[in-house]
This record gives sequence, structure tokens and C-alpha cells, in this order.
Amino acid sequence: MLMKRATLTNQVGLHARPATFFIQKANEFKSSIWVERDERKVNAKSLLGVLSLGIAKGGEITIIADGEDEVEAIAALMQLIETNFGDTAEV
Repeated sequence: MLMKRATLTNQVGLHARPATFFIQKANEFKSSIWVERDERKVNAKSLLGVLSLGIAKGGEITIIADGEDEVEAIAALMQLIETNFGDTAEV
């Protein structure tokens, strides 16, 4: 099991469009993946779960992955966050 902390720097945090990109990326992996914020942990492959965390800009999360491709899963999700979910206007 791997864990990695991240701070969201994009304008809207993990809502709507970015959350959709996040869960789509998480679903590319076989590992179980969770997002944790303030002692709440949800399935990273569930849009409703991720949205229920209400993560705004500047919010800190922990990504947890457990499975055969956990290293790749964490790396891909961190890259998505670090690149502001592909939105070059939000730097």
C-alpha cells in the first residue's frame, strides 16, 4: 500500500470537470484507490464519493493505492494534480 499527499492548486479544486478526470484516471488501474481528507476516506473511482469530500482550491488530500499497479496509479494521479488536470490556463 502506498500513500501520497497532494495540495490542489487548480481554480476549482476537485469538483465537476477535474473530479471526472480524476476518477477516469483512477479507473484505468486495477489497484484499489482511495482519497482521504480530514479523516474521511472515499473510493477514488466513485464520482459521488470524490465530490462528497468538497475539496476546494488549496485543499490537501491523501491518495492511497493498494494493488499490483499501485506505484503507477499514484504517479498518474499525482501528475494529473500537478498539471492542474491538463488545464494550461490555470498555472
